[in-house]
Amino acid sequence: MGIFKEMGLREIINASGKMTALGASAVDEKVGLALKEASQDYVDIDELMEYSGKVIAEITGAEDGCPTCGASAGIAISTAAVIAGKNLSLIERIPDTDGLKNEIIVQKGHLVNFGASIGQMIRIGGGKVVEVGQSNKVEKDHIEQAISEHTAALLYVKSHHTVQKGMQSITVMMEVAHKHGLPFIIDAAAEEDFQKYVKMGADMVIYSGGKALEGPTSGFICGKKELMEACRKQYKGVGRPMKIGKEGMAGLITALKLFENKSSKSERQIERMTNLCNKLGKLQGLTCSIKQDEAGREIYRAQIHVNEDLTGISAEELLHKLEAGSPAIYLRHHYVNVGILSVDPRPLLEGQENIIADKIIDILQGGNK
Repeated sequence: MGIFKEMGLREIINASGKMTALGASAVDEKVGLALKEASQDYVDIDELMEYSGKVIAEITGAEDGCPTCGASAGIAISTAAVIAGKNLSLIERIPDTDGLKNEIIVQKGHLVNFGASIGQMIRIGGGKVVEVGQSNKVEKDHIEQAISEHTAALLYVKSHHTVQKGMQSITVMMEVAHKHGLPFIIDAAAEEDFQKYVKMGADMVIYSGGKALEGPTSGFICGKKELMEACRKQYKGVGRPMKIGKEGMAGLITALKLFENKSSKSERQIERMTNLCNKLGKLQGLTCSIKQDEAGREIYRAQIHVNEDLTGISAEELLHKLEAGSPAIYLRHHYVNVGILSVDPRPLLEGQENIIADKIIDILQGGNK
């Protein structure tokens, strides 16, 4: 536990995912060293920002990049950039954009809460949210007919939080944007493929630095050079209160360079979760299987179905008992209302899946320690 234990805070086993509420990622030692060394030295921040942009471009295949303090800041900064560009007078007006091209078109099923509101992030950047279609069905015509002389950009949110059916695809939305000469932005915060959407032709793509990248609390935007320069300019305006410091940039750069050499860890994920399921499968009332991420990412979680009639305890009760324990164990609980809990192997330290299995067994067998 280290420093947090010294503070008297609870020890946490994170089986929920790269969740902001649990600190996102535990970084590599090299990333930790970069954070430490950067905090003890000085640098020209503008030069570091530009260098960060070059590294982001190298890893993503984009023309340029812009570091941010997180993916949510990336939404606000990207929005401000397509509205104000590099015009300092307009940059200083954000979020007051009356009279400017400020409308950001988003599919209704994409206006989700990820811990905060997508719509609010757009408004912070000076954008006026234009939601199109219905929450379970969006037609291409909905997007086309929403475009006006006030449209600044189209935004697509690629996330497991969004409605996964009935929405128009990235390709369709991008075609509409480019047909009308408008920037197309993708919020790909938790995605692990940092080149896919640039290759597809997106003008701006937003990622978290603390999720799939396993870097520090940070984020980055990649895309067209003109737009990335505009993004960096927003640090003279709305970006200032959400600025990323020298430590964050140094850690982000290091994590990006390390990511180049990482291969898919899906086989190891499946192996660890299979072992967990084998242990839990011996318990009456529990069914455990391996499921790929609902948004199609290379993430393989153990899905535990709790049959309350046989276990005598609901999935929600089991969840609360795990969270109240020592260490506190946090499982993924998006479907707890239908008796399903999941274990995400990515944030687990070595061997922690065994601790989780033992604790679940203990609770169901009446130990409840």
